[in-house]
Amino acid sequence: MFSSLVRGVLNSRAILPKCLKTCSPSVLQFSNKTQLAVAQEVLPSDSDIRLTTTNTIQKVNDLIAQGAEGRLFAVVHVAGKQFKITPEDIIIIEGYWPPTNGDQINLEKVMLVGGTDFTLIGRPVLPQGLVTVRATVIEKDLSHTKPIFYKKRRKQYQRLNFYRSHYTMLRINEIVVSSDVNNPSDTVQVERTLASP
Repeated sequence: MFSSLVRGVLNSRAILPKCLKTCSPSVLQFSNKTQLAVAQEVLPSDSDIRLTTTNTIQKVNDLIAQGAEGRLFAVVHVAGKQFKITPEDIIIIEGYWPPTNGDQINLEKVMLVGGTDFTLIGRPVLPQGLVTVRATVIEKDLSHTKPIFYKKRRKQYQRLNFYRSHYTMLRINEIVVSSDVNNPSDTVQVERTLASP
């Protein structure tokens, strides 16, 4: 009955949703008396947000001052790649990298550092004075031999070449959160100026 009414109003070849084809007309009637129950949420005030933030920062500073942050981990950016590291880890940096064996280096692009009770996330990196990650270059060598095989079918062309790529192994000596969180540093960032064309 309803489908014949719809066919009379619409084109007879119209594609109808499955509900219109199978549901009874009483189900498809709409009421103007529908009321939407809107869930109301009370937003915290600015003073509540500031209080929560200062309390959290104070707890993190207390943990750092007591030395109770536990085993720290960090995400660092080295030679175009990101590594999740903890103390005494060994990471492999592929490709040529200038430091030589035995060099002690500080990894400055620390994107994130955390312990058992807190995590500090940079936007995109943490300030340089906040976290110190020290590492030692323990090995510079060539990788295992990798084959490269070229072939052009039906042309009697085949080549088999081998290559070895450079890699550098770093041992992470320590990760130290060296200053209070949320204290402005003495460094001043110079604004970039664009050269006019």
